[in-house]
This record gives sequence, C-alpha cells and structure tokens, in this order.
Amino acid sequence: MNDFIFQSPTRFVFGRGYADKVGEEVAALGAKRVLLVYGGGSVVRTGLLARVTSSLEAAGVAHVELPGVRPNPEVGLVRRGIELARAEKVDLVLAVGGGSVIDCSKAIAFGTPYQGDVWDFFSKKASVGACLPVACVLTIPAAGSEASASCVISNDALNLKRGVNGDVFRPRVAILDPEVTFTLPQYQTAAGAVDIICHICERFFSAAGPVPVTDNIACDIIRAVIDAANTVAKTPDDYDARATIMWSGTLAHNDLCGCGRASAPEKRAGGWESHGLEHEISAHRPEVTHGAGLAVILPAWMRYVWRSNPERFLAFAQGVFDVEPVDETDEATEDAITYAIDELQRFFVGLGMPRTLSDLNLQPAEIDGWLETLRQNKGERFGELRPLNMDDARAIYLSAF
Repeated sequence: MNDFIFQSPTRFVFGRGYADKVGEEVAALGAKRVLLVYGGGSVVRTGLLARVTSSLEAAGVAHVELPGVRPNPEVGLVRRGIELARAEKVDLVLAVGGGSVIDCSKAIAFGTPYQGDVWDFFSKKASVGACLPVACVLTIPAAGSEASASCVISNDALNLKRGVNGDVFRPRVAILDPEVTFTLPQYQTAAGAVDIICHICERFFSAAGPVPVTDNIACDIIRAVIDAANTVAKTPDDYDARATIMWSGTLAHNDLCGCGRASAPEKRAGGWESHGLEHEISAHRPEVTHGAGLAVILPAWMRYVWRSNPERFLAFAQGVFDVEPVDETDEATEDAITYAIDELQRFFVGLGMPRTLSDLNLQPAEIDGWLETLRQNKGERFGELRPLNMDDARAIYLSAF
C-alpha cells in the first residue's frame, strides 16, 4: 500500500425529504445570500426548485438564480455566473442538479474572487486559491462531484474539455435525497451507473499492485451498483436501490477507492485513460452523454491494455464477477479476463447504454479531431497502467466503432 492523504470535509445530509433541509444547512454555514445554480426544466417540473427556494426563504437566506446549465457545462455560462455572483455579492454558491451543475457552481465559486479569466485555471495559467463556499442538492447520481475535488468544464470555442483539482472547492454540505431521483429517465440513471463504475475502475487499474482493503471496497461498490441499477431498471421507485446508487456515486469519487493506490500522496490514483479518451468525444460533441461515451470507451480500453497487467484484471474479474482463480496458462487467463470485460459491457448494454461509438451517431472520420485536442490536453503520452501514445489512442477509438 502506498502512502496517501485522504480528505473528505463535506457534510452529507442523506435521506428522505432532506431536500427540504437545504435552507437550514446553508444558514448554518453563515450564508446570507446565495447564487442558486441549476440546469433545465426538470427541477422546475418536479417541484424541487420550489422546495429549495421555500427552504431558503424559511431560513432567512436570500438568493439569486442562474438557470441553464447544460450537460458537459460550458465556460460561457460560468463566466456569466461569475459576473452575477460579483454583482449580487453572494457569499455561497448552491447547486441543485447533477455533476454538470455542481461543476459549473464550483468553477463560479473559485472564479469569482479571481481577477483574471476563469479559463486560466483550466489552461494551467493559474492555481485555485480563494473560493466561495459551495453547497449542493444532488439530483443525478453519477459524477460524484458532490464530494470530489474535481471540476470539469468545456470550452466550445476551443473544442476542449478540461479539469481542475482542489480540495478548496469540495462542497461544504451535500444534500442527498434518493427520492428526488425517482423521476430520472432510465437513460440518465444508466449513464450515471456507468460513470460511477468508471470512477472506481480508473483508480483500481493503477500500477500500485494489490491494496486489499481499498480493492475490496472498490469491487464491492461496483457489485452493489450493478445489483441496484438492475433493480431500478425494473422498479424505478425502489428507494433502497436508488439510495445505493446515490451513496455509491459519492464514495466512487471522493478518493476513498484510491487510498493507497496513488504513486504519491498528493496525487490521484490511476491514469484516468478512459476519462481522457471520452472527454475528447463529448468536448467535440457535447450532445454525447459522458456516461454513455464511457460505456463504450472503458471496455475498449480494457481490451487494449489488459495484457500489460493481467494480474490487475484477474483481481477485477474475481472481485466483481466471482471468476474462479485460474491456472497459469495464457489461455485460461485470457478467457477469465475476456469474460469479465464482456460481462461488464453486457451490463452496460442491458441498461440501455450504447455498445459502439456508431450507436452514438459518431463517425471514424472524427477521430483526427479528437486526437488533436487529446494531444493538447494529455501530451504525446499519457496513462499509467500502460502509457498510451496517439497511435494507441487511435487504435482504441477505432476498436470502439
């Protein structure tokens, strides 16, 4: 087990009806005037926005609203949010939504006290320092942004999608009410389950070797998500299954599943190859749901790299899919690992996720554009378990069609 630093300062308020407690939770942080950030019409249609604003009013917390966050949030709205936060002198940013809304809120929070352009943080021209407090009411379990030190924003003008990491913008409080997810469409639920599993896999498939405690936590969370997602697909209002998915999403990306796996205490575990490859797709084509892209890219990456570290993939096969220990023959190892990868993809497809990039209306001719921005973001070589160059990336993309 490698050295590690684990920090999870977020206060979690988890349970039925807890979306109505956001006002008292925000007031307890000392907030007097908040910027309320949300996406499209779902929080309005379901009545959640009205519940949140009523709770704020009852607690004596004023608010101004910034609607319109899209999936794969874009820096233009972040800039507008920063202008509004400054003009209204807000003292906290409150996100009501999924990972896109929370990431947009994080960027607004650390962009507001900064005197330059917020994209400076994503282009590595500045480091995050001062930051307004962030709170959130989670509506889509997927990205884990409600507890993570990550923030990912797109820049349509540059066809780029980039992330920033920093503990300073982890939400101070996260309201997790599984009942608000009952109305989620199956496609969103499925894409969220994929993203959760991929967050764990990015850390699991590091070069650290076995880390029994962390590895068992990781595999058991994946198993729980598989069972719960299959249940929700048949019974959307199953509270326990919805609660399992929601809490799993948080644990998958608050760094718990990477403890002891990173190469240095200050680094995040894993090479994040699948996320890097998928981010280029949804940066160029924002209509592609991140989890749906991952449902194709993660198995394609696994099939391409497993021979570089078959022991890690056998551990995954045994821990997640109960594959029996195999003998030392190459054929038995390949059969076990291929079975596990196939089972994972069968699960994704069974939930309604795409099997190929063609299913997402993408074309091989788009690969050159993805590689151009991938090189800008990652350099000529990236990854950890098996470092990839641009030829490797091209081969993985092609194999996914």
